[in-house]
Amino acid sequence: MNTEVVCIPIERIRVANPRYRDKRKFAVVVDSIRKSGLKKPIQVTERVGKPGEDPSYELVCGQGRKEAFESLGFTEIPAIIIKADKETSMLMSLVENMARRTATPQDLVDEILRLKALGYSNAEVGRKLDISDGAVSGLMTLNSSGEERLIYEAMSGKIPVGTAIEIARAETPEQQRAFLEAYENGHLNQANIRTVRRVLAQRNAFSKKLSGYAGATRYRTADGIVDTLKKETQRQKSLIRKTQICEARRVFVVEAFRNLLADEDFTTLLRAEGLDSMPKELNEQITSKP
Repeated sequence: MNTEVVCIPIERIRVANPRYRDKRKFAVVVDSIRKSGLKKPIQVTERVGKPGEDPSYELVCGQGRKEAFESLGFTEIPAIIIKADKETSMLMSLVENMARRTATPQDLVDEILRLKALGYSNAEVGRKLDISDGAVSGLMTLNSSGEERLIYEAMSGKIPVGTAIEIARAETPEQQRAFLEAYENGHLNQANIRTVRRVLAQRNAFSKKLSGYAGATRYRTADGIVDTLKKETQRQKSLIRKTQICEARRVFVVEAFRNLLADEDFTTLLRAEGLDSMPKELNEQITSKP
């Protein structure tokens, strides 16, 4: 079979067996070609016309790539010209369409593992598959944990890979399902999931109920997870308020002592009473520049 690649005018290519193209998938093909170029030439057969006329071609396989090139403004496309009569080329086109199937998320993971086994880095694998190196690393992490469902959710575009990894770190399948449901309902984001996991891990580590949090059965559901997040958010806000109050009191005390110690009569009285020493930390704050 001929394997020589030549550039031929797109306008001379006739699609004998056209098929409907999904717009979303077609956009992915266009974006891939725009970023990485054409990775696989199309296949055509040559149809010689009348003497003196330029040859025309019939497409055997590569309709999507041809149309992507057209949409990007190219007038020529790399192709392999094979020798086949009209009936044979039609049959080859039909076989190509029947053999083509939608790649599953696991297919992508398998390809990542194959390329990694060949020694490619995450960045190199990402460039070859048109995904980020972070996604490569994340999918490998999910695969090593056997998280097929989360891989499917991530590659279907329902959740980011990073969020899928956070959900995978949940301690039980029930918690995973609760996290996923809460995320899909728009009640949690990746940072929220990390916060709730930390709270639940603390509960298990101390083997006792932390005041104000949902019960053991509650955090197995999406509602329980969201309730836990709300209570943790309230607790953190309360801590922030208390911290601000303490800081305001500290500033007041330091400034008050600074003014008092500037009064010579007051310092003389302190020395007379044997009260002229103070904690090191307080003294450092008073004597430091305001």
